[in-house]
Amino acid sequence: MPMTPWTRRTLAALAVCLLPPLGAAGCTTGHAHGGTVSSSPVGKVLDGTDETGRHLREVDRKNAPEVGVEVTPHSGGGWDVRLSFRHFRCSAPGTAPTAVTGRGLVHLLVDGHQVAGLRTRAYRLPDRLVPHGTHHVTARLYADDGTVWAVHGRPVQSTADITVSDVETATATAQPPTGTETPVAGK
Repeated sequence: MPMTPWTRRTLAALAVCLLPPLGAAGCTTGHAHGGTVSSSPVGKVLDGTDETGRHLREVDRKNAPEVGVEVTPHSGGGWDVRLSFRHFRCSAPGTAPTAVTGRGLVHLLVDGHQVAGLRTRAYRLPDRLVPHGTHHVTARLYADDGTVWAVHGRPVQSTADITVSDVETATATAQPPTGTETPVAGK
């Protein structure tokens, strides 16, 4: 078929419309396959894990996230857990599983066993989780991808010790059974 001026114009128009998208798809920078943007790495994922098997994500001490935990008896039973943060914000439910500097969720552990995943600063801990005796209530920071924020190879966390002498006195008295707070890792 001979190339007429009309055929050449049509082919040129098609080339102009088709080649830029194809060229952009073939020469991507900073994009993962499937059209999603790959985020730049945050910190360094270490080989080490916490006791739950989650990898540690090492960050510099200077701007590392920090958490504080305070546990007090609640007048209606149970314990009020209040968290304070520095360089950290809880992500909203449904957040993409990607590590973002200073964002994520908090795992609340009692005596080393996870009892809650928190995206808020407050939680009511039921009495049944802290029976008679001394218990360690730990708040540990996790990135949204499931890695543990860490400084100097140690998880970023804070622990409060609480002692329950018996159920009635623990909820009825305002004595300080909340114990002491262990500083954040790396301090």
